[in-house]
Amino acid sequence: MHKFLIAALLGASAIAAPATAAERTDPRSEAALSLYRDLIAFRTAEGQGQVPAMAARLTEELKAAGFIDADITVQPMGETAYLLVRYAGTGEKAPIAFLGHMDVVDALPEDWERDPFTLTEDGDYFYGRGTIDNKLGIAMLTRAFAELKQAGFSPDRDLYLAFSGDEETGMQTTKALVEALSGEQPAFALNSDAGGGVLNDGDGSPLAYMVQVAEKTFATFDVTVRNEGGHSSRPRPDNAIYELADILKKVEAYQFPVQSNAVTREFFAATGESMGGEAGAMLTRFAENPDDPEAAAAIAADPSMVGFTRTTCVATMLDAGHAENALPQRATATVNCRIFPGTEVSAVQTTLAEVGDNPDAQWVLRGDPTTSPVSDPRDDVNAAVAQAVHARYPDLPLIPYMESGGTDGMHFRVAGIPTYAVSSRFMRRNQMFAHGLDERMRVDSFFAGLEHWPTIIRALASE
Repeated sequence: MHKFLIAALLGASAIAAPATAAERTDPRSEAALSLYRDLIAFRTAEGQGQVPAMAARLTEELKAAGFIDADITVQPMGETAYLLVRYAGTGEKAPIAFLGHMDVVDALPEDWERDPFTLTEDGDYFYGRGTIDNKLGIAMLTRAFAELKQAGFSPDRDLYLAFSGDEETGMQTTKALVEALSGEQPAFALNSDAGGGVLNDGDGSPLAYMVQVAEKTFATFDVTVRNEGGHSSRPRPDNAIYELADILKKVEAYQFPVQSNAVTREFFAATGESMGGEAGAMLTRFAENPDDPEAAAAIAADPSMVGFTRTTCVATMLDAGHAENALPQRATATVNCRIFPGTEVSAVQTTLAEVGDNPDAQWVLRGDPTTSPVSDPRDDVNAAVAQAVHARYPDLPLIPYMESGGTDGMHFRVAGIPTYAVSSRFMRRNQMFAHGLDERMRVDSFFAGLEHWPTIIRALASE
């Protein structure tokens, strides 16, 4: 284990209650909630063209705090845009980039119990698309920059807000941000889109704080079955939809081999010790012996852990047929994969074709997947994050982990910029509804997190 992690775990036996959340009437809380509410109202999903409007609202917030036009770049890219903000420092140290994404996965209002683009709450949770992914991070980082600027804070290095506009789709704005910052040579990047505190699913007690240092490769395949079709009154045995369904059921039943690396084994060891009980024991067993089939099966049965031990592939979209009274001439399914580091994308495609067991089916890879390296932990980042976390939960262990999803961080890592995801959120694992219905954020965690980013920034950029 890393020395920092060992020290944190040894001191984790007496975990205190979190600091009291800021009063709702406090000006700081009101400013943060007002911005959060406004950001949720922008339907920044692909095709809606709302990202530039959201960038304009963020620009307004930052200018009110003292940033000038020369500090702020809003770069349109098609219907979306990126936002790059420079907080000028003395230049004594290399810059830091702070990441977040303004776009969201779309939400259909008719499917939600509440309007997904109006921030609502029930006393315990804020509801709305992006409340976690990732308008929380955007609001918190923006307010941190604004507060520090208004307070006259003078950093000893340049600080950059780097907010992308299509992280949930093509990540073209992400790549453009990396290019825009290439001349500045950031020492590292801190990402608001992952990481954060884990609370017990039962009593809500804190278990650990997770620091994301790696992520799986995101790859999407389209599998298509074709034939001549015909009239629906004359069914044929090779119906494209039925054949596609057979392929998908075989993919559903298949499990890729169990895998591990130093990061995941360290994660399971530390999490198992922090969690305790039977579930924790299984994590510990896997950390000690990744070939333990019972431990691997127990982890795979946990929805919050399933992506940490193997490559996963799942069907996410369907497109078939052309008329209700015609046999389908084509049926296509989209299969999204999160590929374990060290596994080639081409090998996954070959496996899917073999599992599907239909030589007439065509498997096509979408785009050009990005495989990113692990970011080795840094003592200065660990110490700064610990300072912020321990102000809320003294002695809580910080645990590095591999993300099963994908974030903007992959492109920064590929460019040689170590990236660490360290969100302000503390959530129960069973309350993570990002990309799903009724996405939500704990009210108490929102307000308690207002000091998270200012603490980290002051620790890393004070003279």
